[in-house]
Amino acid sequence: MFEKIRRRLLLSYLIVLSLILGGFAIAVRIVFIHSLYKQQTQKLAALAQVAAANAEFDNGRIKIENDLPQDKLFENHQELNWFDTKGNLIEKQGQYLLKLPVHVKEGEQINPVGKNRVQSVTLPIISSDDKQFIGYVRASQSLEELDETLNKLDFGLGGGIIVALIISGVGGVWLTRQAMQPIEESFERLKQFTADASHELRSPLMAIKSNVGVALKYPEGMRETDVEKFQAISSATNQMTRLTEDLLFLARHDNIPKQSKETVNLSSILNNLVQLHQPQALAKQIHLKSQLTEKIDLLCDPNQITRLFTNLIQNAIYYTPSEGIVEIIANRSVSDIVVNVQDTGVGIAPKDLENIFERFWRADKSRSYNSGGSGLGLAIAQAIAQNHGGLITVTSQLGIGSCFTVRFPAGSLN
Repeated sequence: MFEKIRRRLLLSYLIVLSLILGGFAIAVRIVFIHSLYKQQTQKLAALAQVAAANAEFDNGRIKIENDLPQDKLFENHQELNWFDTKGNLIEKQGQYLLKLPVHVKEGEQINPVGKNRVQSVTLPIISSDDKQFIGYVRASQSLEELDETLNKLDFGLGGGIIVALIISGVGGVWLTRQAMQPIEESFERLKQFTADASHELRSPLMAIKSNVGVALKYPEGMRETDVEKFQAISSATNQMTRLTEDLLFLARHDNIPKQSKETVNLSSILNNLVQLHQPQALAKQIHLKSQLTEKIDLLCDPNQITRLFTNLIQNAIYYTPSEGIVEIIANRSVSDIVVNVQDTGVGIAPKDLENIFERFWRADKSRSYNSGGSGLGLAIAQAIAQNHGGLITVTSQLGIGSCFTVRFPAGSLN
């Protein structure tokens, strides 16, 4: 039980940590990308301004003064294009990056070129003489180096997160063990107290039960009201005895001695239980039937397995109305043994399904008073199944019925 809690705590811790680290990495990446794009845009804008200053209007045509350093343009994967007012290319310098557009858009653009991307800044050219608009200049640069830088950043952030999660996971295992240790010790002390208290209660309860039994066996001289009182005491004593036995079992259920396990025919146990509960089912006009594989060998404690299926069958009969059906189906496969105890009873609400194996929990709060139920039957059944490496699951629909599935792994086979 505590191992499962430790795993949940560790998983929750790692999920929260991964979300925090992931959010931090995304924020760093966004800020870094924004900064890089801003710097490159400023560089391209400055280059475009220099290129615009080199364009002059001469006899109705744009004249480009070719004094820009070509080697630096190629080195930086940059290109300059000059266009007239209609968007026609007049001159280009540097590395050819973009296909010439029909219409030049003023401002910043990022365009795909093959496998790479290219960022460009387009500015208008204003004549220095009469301040007339005479065309456009576009400065472009490949984003290949920037993308490589971002890939390295992603690799570094991703690797850092993975390393941090691994280190945190190792530390988290130690921390969860340290955090759960006081709880485990308290739980063990509580289990020991429950076991001791239940054990100590058995003797006085047996004494009360014996004396009440003797009194009821020889009722001569007692008034009728006294007989009823003794019967009430006997009923309450039986209920307390069952409760203490159940509590004692749950307190000690973790370890089943290996010598108490033996190979039994599970089908035979189930068939005997069906016959044993037939009178109870007939009294409620319930059809109790079974479909059992002829021989299913199971290495188990036969007393506990009998108790497990007794609890499930009694539970099914109790919650099934007259004319209903309770059916036990057992099958064996190569991998596991599966036993279904299904009924056409009142069903279980979806919100209650996760609670039905909790100790002292009952959907019908009045059942304890009416029938002596303690709310421990399903908890005991689940504990027995888990002690044998198995598990009980349930599916149910209100007004249709429920199906309790007991599954034992192949390791429980002989």
